[in-house]
Amino acid sequence: MRSRDGNYTFSLSICTIILFHSLALSAGEYLISYRYLVKNAAIYNETLEISHTMHKCKGTVSNTLFLESHNSKNLKKIIALNNEKFINYIQKIGLNVRHYERTINLQNTSTTILTLKTTCFKVDFNDNFAKISALK
Repeated sequence: MRSRDGNYTFSLSICTIILFHSLALSAGEYLISYRYLVKNAAIYNETLEISHTMHKCKGTVSNTLFLESHNSKNLKKIIALNNEKFINYIQKIGLNVRHYERTINLQNTSTTILTLKTTCFKVDFNDNFAKISALK
């Protein structure tokens, strides 16, 4: 015969799992890569790739950036609204810069490529801001 106490602990454990799982939904880990291409002093291409990680990233939190989120959970929109802050942030954590210059028949052409290799970031969403931290 089953006791009622066994059912109570089972129900309590299910409720606890659901509660902690819902709290974990506001924080997550994302893989972000960025590429910015300028040809002859004109913006040619800008690419920002963001995806959820499939496995937990290993590393420690190194730098933190706070961006205004305006109650949004869409990381790409948040970064687009705060583009300059994000560019300055990724420059500090390791933005690769390549510059090429060529002169043919007295015409100068230049190409500059800024690249952030795919990096894991921990992102915590709040009502007013998103806390973005690079993992190293």
